[in-house]
Amino acid sequence: MKVSLVIPCYNESKSLPELLKSCQKAFHGKNVEIVIVDNGSTDDTQEVLNNLVKDYSFITMVKVEKNIGYGNGILQGLYSASGEILGWTHADLQTNPSDINKGLVFFEKAKDIERIFVKGERYGRSFFDVFFTMGMALFESILMQTKMWDINAQPTLFHKSFFDSWVEPPHDFSLDLFAYFMAKKKGLVISRFPVLFSDRVHGVSSWNISWSNKYKFIKRTLQYSFLLNTNIKK
Repeated sequence: MKVSLVIPCYNESKSLPELLKSCQKAFHGKNVEIVIVDNGSTDDTQEVLNNLVKDYSFITMVKVEKNIGYGNGILQGLYSASGEILGWTHADLQTNPSDINKGLVFFEKAKDIERIFVKGERYGRSFFDVFFTMGMALFESILMQTKMWDINAQPTLFHKSFFDSWVEPPHDFSLDLFAYFMAKKKGLVISRFPVLFSDRVHGVSSWNISWSNKYKFIKRTLQYSFLLNTNIKK
């Protein structure tokens, strides 16, 4: 069972050396492909990747020339992935790559690996972030008429056949919502497991830069939620 894990990177050059070392330690001896996507970075991410990749045989690199969204970076990585089990996580080391191994246990125990959807569930976050997550989860659960929780948690893992069934997935942060909801709509078994959410090792999350960024994220998510809700009723 080959696994392909997509990790989108946008200006993450400082995180990459530690990230790849963590991946090597976590997946040593396992059939895991790490698809690193340079998602239109404006720093030296690509140069750092080019220097590092020769030391890591499990790395596949994907270059996106222009950043048009977090989701697009993930999608480009998924299109290039060769594994039977696909998934994604973040490059900022707020979650440990070794968490993937906890998620893969569900596939190892499953009778039908095509029928499960695995997702982390974060702990160790700030009060504000937990409060926001609760609010968004309540809104999405009411709108979509199905229970949803910690929608943007990582990692996310699923069988390739589930990915092949997607039609017009979003290219921004709404991809997490889309994947989670589609798994529920298709009747997949949703399996969650706890992951420690730590502070960023390098840089600052775009979410935490300003209230303006928070507002834009919330606005885009709400807009896509209504669009998704409309489409499923057609």
